[in-house]
Amino acid sequence: MCCSGFLKIMMFIFNGAIFLAGVAILAVGVWVKVDSGSLLGVLDNIKDAPAELGQLANVAYLLMGVGGVLLIMGFLGCCGAMKESRCMLMLFFIIILIIFIAEVAGCVVVLVFQPLAKEVLEDLSEKVVDSIQKDYGKDESLTSLWNGTMEQFKCCGYRNYTDFDGSPFQENPTDPTYPPTCCSKTETCTAAAAERSNVIGCFTMLLNLIEDNAVIIGAVGLGIAALEIAAMVVSMVLYQQIGNK
Repeated sequence: MCCSGFLKIMMFIFNGAIFLAGVAILAVGVWVKVDSGSLLGVLDNIKDAPAELGQLANVAYLLMGVGGVLLIMGFLGCCGAMKESRCMLMLFFIIILIIFIAEVAGCVVVLVFQPLAKEVLEDLSEKVVDSIQKDYGKDESLTSLWNGTMEQFKCCGYRNYTDFDGSPFQENPTDPTYPPTCCSKTETCTAAAAERSNVIGCFTMLLNLIEDNAVIIGAVGLGIAALEIAAMVVSMVLYQQIGNK
C-alpha cells in the first residue's frame, strides 16, 4: 500500500511535468507557425527550395501535435493513477511511447539539418536575391515579409544592402535608396549611408539562430525524453501492482 501510494505520487509529479512540457512545446510550435515575420517564411516562398527547408517547416506541425497530445496524456496519466485504471495506464504508456518516438524523429530532423544549414542557405542565396530584385517594392506580401524579417532580426537583405540593387523599391536608379533597416540611423538610407552602417545580412542572422537554438532544442528534448521514460516505467510498475491486487 505504501509503495502504491508512492508510485501514485510519482505519477502525479511526472504527469504534471509532462503537462507543463506539453504547454511549452505547443506554444513554441504555434509561435513558429504563425510568426509571419520570420525569415523561414521568406525562404518558404522561394521556388525550387531544397527539401530540407520543407522538412524543417514541418517541425512546427510536429511540435504542435506533440504538445497537444502531451497535454492530454498528462491528464490521462493522473486520472489513471487516481482511479487505478489499468486500461488508462496502458493507454497512457502506449501513447507516451509513440510521442517519444515522434520526438526522437523531430530531434533527428533538427540535428541533421544543423550541419547542412550553411550549405543549404548558401545554395539559396542566388534565388533569394533574384526574388528581392524582382519583387521587393512591387509585391506587397513579399515586401511586408522582408520588412518584418529585417526589423525583427536587425539585418539587411539576404547577404547585405546590395541585394536591393535594381529592385522595384529603387524608383531612381541613379540615386538609389535602401530600406531603413539597412542604415543604423534614421537618415535617408543611401548607398553611402548603408555602406557606413555595415548592417549584416539576414543569412548570417538565420544561421546563428539555427546553430544557437539547435543545442537548446537538443537539451530540452533529452530532458523531456528522460521524463517520459520515467513516467512510462512508473506507469507500468503501477499497472502491474494494480493487476496483482
